[in-house]
Amino acid sequence: MSRFFEDIRIGEQMRLGTHVFTREEIVRFARRFDPQPFHLDEGAAAAGPFGGLIASGWHTGAVWVRLMVEHRQRGAEAEATTPGTHRARHGPSPGLRELKWLVPVRPGDTISYSTRVTGKIDLASRPGWGIVVSRNEGVNQNGETVLSFLGEVFVERRAPPAQAGNSRDDNNP
Repeated sequence: MSRFFEDIRIGEQMRLGTHVFTREEIVRFARRFDPQPFHLDEGAAAAGPFGGLIASGWHTGAVWVRLMVEHRQRGAEAEATTPGTHRARHGPSPGLRELKWLVPVRPGDTISYSTRVTGKIDLASRPGWGIVVSRNEGVNQNGETVLSFLGEVFVERRAPPAQAGNSRDDNNP
């Protein structure tokens, strides 16, 4: 959903969807983007540090991005049916922090992805925008967190904040 910065509440959580990682997909992604033996070859992977084939961490993150974009698109499509509705724009991400791949993702694993708003940053340098900070996770079918990171994204404000000094321009919510 494309809501304005002012409408987003700290603590909100959204379930983005699930994804099943197949052997073929893991190898295909690894060939293109992360050609390490434990992502490419079952024999080499069996002798490696994880005891078998695993997905690239970048692959698990890329699936999160795809599901987040699809989630936003579904919200935008729903809003498009409401006459007179102005969708807030989401800008780029200025970055992410605390990226962790905690448990290997193996062929056949189903990962459920979610995001939870953990902070908001007013920007004096860009009064028409704010930054929303979120904790993003992927959890496998056993309840184990496999991916975790703090993400940030620019979100359009409905109106710039009053100039009463209530804005800050840092990344520590």
